[in-house]
Amino acid sequence: MKYFNILIFTLLLSLTGFTRAAAQAASSSETFFRSFDNTRIHYTVAGKGEPVILLHGFILNGDSWRKTPLYDSLLKAGYMVVTLDMRGNGLSDKPHDSAAYANDAEAKDIMALADYLKLGSYKTVGYSRGAIIVSRLLLMDGRVKCGVMGGMGTGFTDPEWPRRKLFYRALSGENIPELATMVKSVQAAGLDQQALALLQKEQPATTPAELGKIAQPVLVIGGDKDPDNDTGGALAAMMPVGFHATVTGDHGSTVRTANFASWVVDFLNNH
Repeated sequence: MKYFNILIFTLLLSLTGFTRAAAQAASSSETFFRSFDNTRIHYTVAGKGEPVILLHGFILNGDSWRKTPLYDSLLKAGYMVVTLDMRGNGLSDKPHDSAAYANDAEAKDIMALADYLKLGSYKTVGYSRGAIIVSRLLLMDGRVKCGVMGGMGTGFTDPEWPRRKLFYRALSGENIPELATMVKSVQAAGLDQQALALLQKEQPATTPAELGKIAQPVLVIGGDKDPDNDTGGALAAMMPVGFHATVTGDHGSTVRTANFASWVVDFLNNH
């Protein structure tokens, strides 16, 4: 229940002004590419240097990273910062076919974007649901030099994760009282509820056995007031070169802190 309260508060903050941000983005020069299955994906590139791809959380989009200290910190540190609206979100296409989200479609989008941008190698940072996709990239793409998994514990390693199933049921129209506020917020913001439901339905799991095969260095970082999503190093311990850090914050605020940015940039600089 703590997680749901924190998540709902985070979503309310994130969805406030979503329509305004989308309108501003739509009025500017936008960049898209066609992914492996012809799905249109929106992305941005800023700065020059070694590329870092940032992966946003659930019910957010790539623009959410611009509101964090990490974004500017990476640019100041000399990185090329790549963001994207993962399929089903933001300005990217939102298919209403569950097959469009299955079989690691999101990770394949990022790999296709790396191809499109001609990246020989890259580093990647994901927060919350974005961290789950980072784990897939670490397994699937040999170009990934290292990864950061923020705001995520071990729950996603279970293919039958109860939380994922509960979100899918709520977004599919079932009355789940503890998630009713979240669903109303999604509807009020005009987001594509069906696409979001399908994202939960097809969300990938990375099992402990798979995590044990990840050879790249990985930083697992979470907030000290985010007990449901930061399991005290248990996730990092599943990986051969896993590191763990805890900073001040809950699930919504941690990614917006200067300490989070400092830890991430230091890790990327050294790996």
